[in-house]
Amino acid sequence: MQNQGPTLPPKEVINPTPQPPQPSGAAPLIGMTPPLPKKKFSFLPFVILIVLVLIAVGFFVFKNMAAKKVTNQEVTLTWWGLWEDNTMTAALISEYEAKNPKVKIKYVKQSQQDYRERLTNALAKGTGPDIFRFHNTWVPMFKNELDYLPASVMSASEFAQTFYPVASADLTSKTGIVGIPLMYDGLALFINEDLFAKEGKSVPVTWDDLRETAKALTVKDEQGTITQAGVALGRTENVDHWQEILALMMLQNHVNLAKPTDQLASDALTFFTVFSAVDGVWNQALPTSTVAFAAGKLAMYFGPSWRALEIKAQNPTLKFKVVPVPQPAKINQSEADITYATYWAEGVWSRSPNKLEAWKFLKYLSEKASLEKLYQAAAKTRPFGEPYSRVDMAGLLSTDPILGSIISLAPNAQSWYLASRTWDGPTGINTQISKYFEDAVNSVNLGNPAGKALETVATGVAQVLSQYGLVAQ
Repeated sequence: MQNQGPTLPPKEVINPTPQPPQPSGAAPLIGMTPPLPKKKFSFLPFVILIVLVLIAVGFFVFKNMAAKKVTNQEVTLTWWGLWEDNTMTAALISEYEAKNPKVKIKYVKQSQQDYRERLTNALAKGTGPDIFRFHNTWVPMFKNELDYLPASVMSASEFAQTFYPVASADLTSKTGIVGIPLMYDGLALFINEDLFAKEGKSVPVTWDDLRETAKALTVKDEQGTITQAGVALGRTENVDHWQEILALMMLQNHVNLAKPTDQLASDALTFFTVFSAVDGVWNQALPTSTVAFAAGKLAMYFGPSWRALEIKAQNPTLKFKVVPVPQPAKINQSEADITYATYWAEGVWSRSPNKLEAWKFLKYLSEKASLEKLYQAAAKTRPFGEPYSRVDMAGLLSTDPILGSIISLAPNAQSWYLASRTWDGPTGINTQISKYFEDAVNSVNLGNPAGKALETVATGVAQVLSQYGLVAQ
């Protein structure tokens, strides 16, 4: 038998604490639930939060630095004007630059010839001026290029209280104001004082008065040739500003110029032509009305204030005065007298990088002190400056022999897209609409009925207005 060696004592076995049996699927007893595994702490949300905070702070700091940089940058505004020389605007520009050292103004006087086309092309190329002058009838043609006046610079209510009502009507596009007028002008009646005194005639107040006075002051030779005309009316080829005169007659007769097809329109058109076609106080053989009046061969002439400068230049010794335009004989005496406005305003290019600064400069130019300085600067080189556009400055011109009568009717002035010498080009709204009314005047002078001629006008006007997004109503 094999020797197996000594036998070792058995190792002590430590038995676990006996557990009472649990039914299958039963929940563990209280106090006996095994410990859950510990969750690891995550820093990711805090890291994201810190990053977002740093980004926000960085953006805020960058924005402030950028704004400060822009504020400290010098801004140059280019301003296209038409009538004022650099010498007339230099003092105002220098004054504004002194108050705003970071703003520089570059004034460029433009020629009126082809002005609208040059302005249109410059804006289309992206090289247009920050500020530009435009006629009050041009708003539909430049509606996409004109910026809206910020309320922070001038509110709509302040604008309406500052300028004549016609400015609010003409310079409002959609829901905003698109220009600030630095001047006003309108139609007036020029009287040759010597011719009136010779015949002992008084200034006509109504159109009927004017018609009778024109007959009395018309002189013809033995062959029936007019040697002295009573008034320049009834034609289109040699009556300067016939567009404004005809529009005035129609508006005074309560005509809707967009749809001039009723009897009121026919009556106004017929009355305009009667001075040539019936009364013979004017005809197509005479020189233009401005030349005839300056030569002392015309008793009564219609034109805006600036024509007085031209007349004085042609004949410095001519004695004339300017009076309000005639009105229809009134049944209702409370009805306001109406005149016709034609003027220019300053606008801001909608794509200018410095629009706000441009509006601030225009606001400065439209202040009373600035307009007075601009007027005085112009008066140093010509008999008078441009009539003030502000209501609260009317008193400064009320006694002026040329401008007083024009300003007196400014509160009730009206306007429309029928104006002469706006240089808006062959496709311009004034040029196209004028052609339709011109054809109507010529048709009536040939003996055709006014109503028929105006039907063609209404159709043509509707087409022109539609080109610029306007609807004849």
